[in-house]
Amino acid sequence: MAAQDRSGNASFIDTRHVGDATVTAVSEGGLLWSPRFPVSEAEWRQAMPEADADGRVWLGLNVVIIRLGEALIVVDPGMDDPDSAWQRERPRVWPDWPVTRTPGLAAALVELAIAPEDVTHVAITHPHVDHYPGVVVERAGGLAPRFPRARHFLGRADWEGNPRRGTPGSDLDRLELIDHLGLLDLVDGEREIAPGVTIMPAPGESPGHCVVRLESAGEVFYVLGDIVHHACEIEHPDWSPPHADAGALVTARERIFPTIASERALLATAHEPFPPWGRIVDTGDGYRWQRC
Repeated sequence: MAAQDRSGNASFIDTRHVGDATVTAVSEGGLLWSPRFPVSEAEWRQAMPEADADGRVWLGLNVVIIRLGEALIVVDPGMDDPDSAWQRERPRVWPDWPVTRTPGLAAALVELAIAPEDVTHVAITHPHVDHYPGVVVERAGGLAPRFPRARHFLGRADWEGNPRRGTPGSDLDRLELIDHLGLLDLVDGEREIAPGVTIMPAPGESPGHCVVRLESAGEVFYVLGDIVHHACEIEHPDWSPPHADAGALVTARERIFPTIASERALLATAHEPFPPWGRIVDTGDGYRWQRC
């Protein structure tokens, strides 16, 4: 199922079914990204033929909504609304990486007839600025929780000791608000947050990075967050961007890729071009991404 935005633009909402669950991907837009992998330009250009003359590729900015039984879960609520003061102050989230926006998560919730108060859980794979500012909404000159009845889950290692907490201008003040309201739960290991939905540690992109696993009626789905940024990293699991802990990231990939492939799980990543659906396929001597 796809929904058209009110301006008639291309769809920014796409829904699949996984067992008894409904899984919806919402595009927040795109990001022009410079990968900076630690390999020669010839190597990464062969793996990323869509790269422009400056070595940049367009990535997606994806939010996932899972509905299963009484649980309604938003995974990585993305950036703030496109017309928000936050967005106006940050026309580019990163100075060298331009961002384009769709109508955004709030508009998608309206299209899907989901009230923010209906959301029961929010899972944040990691606290990078394209993944979590949407936990709040601007209201009366201040900030309020977007999902006021939801428990919010984040890897403990991404919160405790995070040097950006309390830093002037840091967007972590948005998560600080969620914490102060008693809505933030810190996750140490695997944790089932709702029947059939589990948060699993997969560090590397950040110390507490997690993935989300859904199992329903014998079918499996994962939200991979930033365990990969581009599909080429599945075929080249030792490639990682300079900000990541390369050793931890490779270890996480080597642990999780075989499991995902054996389960024939449906996947969504944070940055696959929309719609972000795919699978990890065992090639015999490694793995590759297959869109589906």
